[in-house]
Amino acid sequence: VNVTSGLLLAVTIAFYIFIYTIWLKRRTPQNIVIGGASGAFPPMIGWAAVTNDITIGPVVLFAIIFLWTPPHFWALSLYLAGDYEKAGVPMMPVVSGKAKTKRQICIYTLLLVPVTLVPYFIGLISIIGGTLIALLGLVFIWHAFNVRTSSDVETPRAMFRYSILYLFLTFVILLSDHGLVGKAL
Repeated sequence: VNVTSGLLLAVTIAFYIFIYTIWLKRRTPQNIVIGGASGAFPPMIGWAAVTNDITIGPVVLFAIIFLWTPPHFWALSLYLAGDYEKAGVPMMPVVSGKAKTKRQICIYTLLLVPVTLVPYFIGLISIIGGTLIALLGLVFIWHAFNVRTSSDVETPRAMFRYSILYLFLTFVILLSDHGLVGKAL
């Protein structure tokens, strides 16, 4: 569409292939954290395709997905740790243990939720959108702390499922509310 979006897409593809897939995925339990950047670039690419620039808005969208990725995948890895171990993928529960993984899930979730509120503070969404996203975030935090105190596999599975819904609904709210805010301006 334009040079900015094309360059971002090229960086994303190269990062996913070379940094995440070839270098990190089978070498470090931080594969999800660092590799999450490639999955977080699409909103920046879309923004650049429409506006031909990068401002604070797409950087915040990148940060939301980037910070969402670890608790999402670590919840999955908690109940599939045996499969990751058999496949030789050094996911955090396999390499560092479940207790450390649960602690990291809580840390990343607590970092994520305030970032999802930044769109309100920079004028991208209304107080209603910000409030709805905050409520979704509180439920996500509740899931993270449930995982921290649980010893079963169903609790991380429930968090994993909710994390998908959480990200989807967060972006639905961002898109729909931004459209309403934009019309009001």
